Amino acid sequence: MFKYVRFVVIFVKMFTRAHETAQARYSMRMSMALETVLAKAGLRVSPGEFLGLVEDAARRLSPPNPNPAEYFSADQRETLTEVGLDLRPRRPDEVDTRARAVAAQAVLRDSALTVSDAATTIKVDTSRIRHRLAAGRLVGWKDRGGWRLPAWQFTESGVLPGLEIVLAALPNDQPPLVVAAFMTTPQEDLQLGGSPGTPRQWLLAGGDPDRVAALAAVLGTPA
Repeated sequence: MFKYVRFVVIFVKMFTRAHETAQARYSMRMSMALETVLAKAGLRVSPGEFLGLVEDAARRLSPPNPNPAEYFSADQRETLTEVGLDLRPRRPDEVDTRARAVAAQAVLRDSALTVSDAATTIKVDTSRIRHRLAAGRLVGWKDRGGWRLPAWQFTESGVLPGLEIVLAALPNDQPPLVVAAFMTTPQEDLQLGGSPGTPRQWLLAGGDPDRVAALAAVLGTPA
């Protein structure tokens, strides 16, 4: 009997070690896969840092038994729904629809520029970036003790053409995620090569910024 018990204990230990080794290898493969995805997306962040951002966004957006729609006004809910976010409460038998919003929030935060990054991009002093933020000529939010500026409003060497016209038209009550979703979602009124283009693509192609401003002005307004 003692020998049998000893055999069982040894078997359990061996199985546990094998399971832990397999789990570690699986975690490593997942980490490498996530690192590849982040690199392809141009996100300058490690898998661990990105997962930390996702966890933080999940805490902000997804408390226990949440109704995501409660975090936005009626107008904001309609706008987010129009750009593809599902804010309905999740049923027990369906995939969590909040995941897209959490991921979008994490990517928005990670891809945002610091004041120093923005200054380097458009080749001005950091004080000029803060001045533009105060004047509404750039948009951003305070996070972890400093400004963060969403990347959609920049090009490789400057600001998005027509940016100031668009920003001047934006309602002040729209959160960064709503604005980012609008600027990167194809709009039927912005045709490029026979297909709907995003406001960002339209402006980069030299399109009339007033067209984008007219659409931006009604963000959050019931259709």
